[in-house]
Amino acid sequence: MAILRRVFSKRTLVYAVSGTALAAGGGVWYLNSGPAYPVSTKETRRPPPPWTPPSRAEMLERLRASGRKKPLAASSSSSLKEKENDEGKEVGERDDDDDVFDLLIIGGGATGAGVAVDAASRGLKVALVERDDFSSGTSSKSTKLVHGGVRYLQKAVFELDYQQYTLVREALHERRIFLQTAPYLSTMLPIMLPIYKYWQVPYYLAGCKLYDILAGKENMESSYVMSKGKALEAFPMLKGKGLVGAVVYYDGQHNDSRMNVALVMTAVKHGATVVNYAEVTELCKDPVTGKLVGAKVRDTLPSSSTNAKSRGKKGDFEVRARGVINATGPFTDSILTLDEPTHTPIVQPSSGVHITLPGYYSPRTMGLLDPATSDGRVIFFLPWQGNTIAGTTDTPSKVEREPRASEEDIRWLLEEVRSYLAADIKVRRGDVLSAWSGLRPLVRDPSSATSGKGTAGLVRSHLTHISPSGLLTIAGGKWTTYRKMAEETVDEAVRVFGLEGRTRTKGCVTEQVRLVGSDGWSRNMFIGLIQTYGLETDVARHLSDNYGDRAWTVCSFAEPTGEMWPLHGRRLVPQYPFIDAEVTYAIKHEYAQTATDILARRTRLSFLNARAALDALPTVVAIMSKELGWTKKEEKRQIHETIGYLVGSMGLQLRGYGGDEKEEEEKRVKEVEKEVLKRVWEVRREREPESASGVLGYLSGALRHAFSEHADSQTHKVSPKEIVKIVKGPEMKGYGYGEVTEGDLEYVLEEMRISISRDKVVDAVEAEEQQRQQEGGGVDFEEFIEICGNLKDVGVTPSTVLKKERKRIPVEKSGGGV
Repeated sequence: MAILRRVFSKRTLVYAVSGTALAAGGGVWYLNSGPAYPVSTKETRRPPPPWTPPSRAEMLERLRASGRKKPLAASSSSSLKEKENDEGKEVGERDDDDDVFDLLIIGGGATGAGVAVDAASRGLKVALVERDDFSSGTSSKSTKLVHGGVRYLQKAVFELDYQQYTLVREALHERRIFLQTAPYLSTMLPIMLPIYKYWQVPYYLAGCKLYDILAGKENMESSYVMSKGKALEAFPMLKGKGLVGAVVYYDGQHNDSRMNVALVMTAVKHGATVVNYAEVTELCKDPVTGKLVGAKVRDTLPSSSTNAKSRGKKGDFEVRARGVINATGPFTDSILTLDEPTHTPIVQPSSGVHITLPGYYSPRTMGLLDPATSDGRVIFFLPWQGNTIAGTTDTPSKVEREPRASEEDIRWLLEEVRSYLAADIKVRRGDVLSAWSGLRPLVRDPSSATSGKGTAGLVRSHLTHISPSGLLTIAGGKWTTYRKMAEETVDEAVRVFGLEGRTRTKGCVTEQVRLVGSDGWSRNMFIGLIQTYGLETDVARHLSDNYGDRAWTVCSFAEPTGEMWPLHGRRLVPQYPFIDAEVTYAIKHEYAQTATDILARRTRLSFLNARAALDALPTVVAIMSKELGWTKKEEKRQIHETIGYLVGSMGLQLRGYGGDEKEEEEKRVKEVEKEVLKRVWEVRREREPESASGVLGYLSGALRHAFSEHADSQTHKVSPKEIVKIVKGPEMKGYGYGEVTEGDLEYVLEEMRISISRDKVVDAVEAEEQQRQQEGGGVDFEEFIEICGNLKDVGVTPSTVLKKERKRIPVEKSGGGV
């Protein structure tokens, strides 16, 4: 009895209830933990409304307008004569403050584009100029990670470096925002640390757990230990000899140059003026105060490279602004020297070399981190866009516009890869599909400049600096923290340049600003692309994951393949999912001006496979020549420059793998140029517009005729409730709409948020759509075509199935029965 009393005592019951509640709470927390994938902000699967940004020529005109002095009226001209000497202006001219920009940002990389988004979203009038293409420098040559920095945390702990610690905390916070504001361009990636000594298991696990703790509620997934067997199951390419297990932690991964372009286009959508291939040649200062009032800019595109729609007048022109921001990354010191010739450099560039290997070198969904290479550096081995990238090195370098990956660095990376892969995998120099070098704009720390630790000892943090003339410089940092850097820069700009009264928001709002392409995107959007355009699955996934909801606009440029399947989307090269429509879209919607822009930064083909990029070059040049009106001379120039980029910056070897003498290489380049030019003419002939007399052409004509027969003569629209009658009418006989029902129509209209009657709306949230229908009195031809297409998707069964008679199965062969 005493035992029973003790077992069923109040204390025991409290312990039992508390334990049960704690276990239940822990279970609920675990089931609801993990990544919170952002949901689409749109409630339908309809494509988002089309949006075409202003042309480059319009952008150039805005820049020029800011620097023009407009003539004064006769009455006011005389009254200002006496002020001529004080103000230094010519008589009869005045400044137009309406055209003056609040901020002029120099640099179109991650930092500059981030600053443009932040400032434009606050309501400031922003101009951004980039000497080359957006993301042409370091911002397209990163390791593609969105991370807090495990190695920085290690230094923070062992060197008791608080600055490194704060960098990791800040980066982990920004990592979560990064994945929320651009969900289609960034994903979670588990990264494995293989362990070959037992004592390292608790060491690395403790480090990864500390990494999780620092992330707090913004952590992605908890790190964990894998046994040797599980590690080899997840990463079968890994060397098994001596392996004792692995620790896996989570970080983010993204498509860096596509992210940069999305930032630029988001800034444009918020009203910013952006121009690539516009070089700052001089900083303009007020002759009295010595403060900056703008800059002189030069359009660097050759007059033959674009048609009149993209080209501005040649020569330098002045752009006036209330404040100037220097966000030029590794080239920060060049702009500071324009401001002050005696300037002391503040940036110490570091070269980071990466190589791209075939996809079979790593699993599709797990990366690998080598925390201790042969010389103490850290390298990542990551799946990316179907291939595998390995990097990076970390060595002092000089500033170059197109840095090269040295053969020594490539060989070192291959040796490190060999040391971690199974012995039955032959790591070959010939497997290197591309190799590139990016310059990190590390901030020089005077106190440690002579420490002898090289660039590895520098903090990847950032700083803002105001020169006596008022030039605001943002330098250092990394991709993950671009948004925080932009926030601090714009906060400082508003304060220094007195822009408080010109903003329409209180402080930064970019934590909630989703980038262009995010609103209508979902992880299943690619299915809608397949169903609507008849794309191959990998092509649809690629478009969805790189353009977000803008993929619908990309597909609108896709040409029919002329095959049974796929119906649309001609690939640039067979082995990668890039299609011709991306080239047209990049020209019309993303300011692509050269073939290199397309192959390197709008698509990522040159980074994935330099040889494949060369194969795609003729098609790219043919499409761009047609869209931009290039001459044959310009086509030759584009081919020459693109091949030079692939050979110089992407590691393309035209003969062998050991390299040739310079004279032989130049000879081979000329031969390849001739081959590519010849192929351009062949592609142009192949892409001649074909007759639309096929089934699709006839169907479109029949639908247009049927629509015109029933449309209202005044509004040129039809009532939604009449659509079934139209498609089942005599005009559409034989086109496969005979099986469509009223229920199919209701389903389609409900999905499209279109009311089937004037006094009823499917969703109260769609009040604006209701008002539009009531005012317009029906659907127009474009909506009619979309409805008919959806009706075929949901309501029409292929004729081969309809005509097939159902066979009667005898009871004795049906598997049972009495």
